[in-house]
Amino acid sequence: MQELIAQLIRLYLPAGPGAAEALTAQMEGDATRSFALGAAGAVRAIVLPFDARPDAGGAAQWERLCEVANLLQGELRLPAPAVSIDGATGYRLWLSFAEAVPAALAQQLGDLLRSHHGPGVPAFDVLAPVPLPPCLNRASGRWAAFVHPGMGASFADEPGLEMRPPLAAQAAFLQGIESASLTQVRQAVDILRRVPEEAIAAPLAATREGLLLKDATLEDIVRHLHAMNIEPTFRHLLPGRNA
Repeated sequence: MQELIAQLIRLYLPAGPGAAEALTAQMEGDATRSFALGAAGAVRAIVLPFDARPDAGGAAQWERLCEVANLLQGELRLPAPAVSIDGATGYRLWLSFAEAVPAALAQQLGDLLRSHHGPGVPAFDVLAPVPLPPCLNRASGRWAAFVHPGMGASFADEPGLEMRPPLAAQAAFLQGIESASLTQVRQAVDILRRVPEEAIAAPLAATREGLLLKDATLEDIVRHLHAMNIEPTFRHLLPGRNA
């Protein structure tokens, strides 16, 4: 549990007292809390929501998320984001900042991404508190959790877990995530402002190592977790299937 808390603070929460205690309380019980990702007008991360819509299923939202994730890592040269399911309606894409980024700049980045991929990204406020996985979604009774990107498509029809995910596996999914520098964020905003929407809206070909459209096999994921001395419990990760 302590490693997961350390990773969440490293990537997403502003410096200050109380974060570790609040995360510990959430993980030791089933009370879901919302956490501010910023303070004093600056934020440590942005979270892009990809929720299923009546006219498009979860698979369409996953494809849209992959387009944005590939854009972040390709044209914009930002680090790979983390991916989560929210326990009820869809996916979340988490982009971490190495230092607190002015909220206006982070909002501009989020809004520009929406303008290029509007059908899949609803409006959001970068300063609004968000639930921090793993946590129970009270509306659905299922768990929100970080997921291996290579398995993301398997949650298109049911973006939640029936049981609390193993905390060690959650930490493992975050250990390799890097944070974008303020300079990288500014450069990304400049690129998006200069390039016409039609020139950048097409999905990137998933040929570069590490992009989210490069599906991982079950063996890839098992090897990844075994390398960290973690025994995966996939009955927690594959909803609707028995171990």
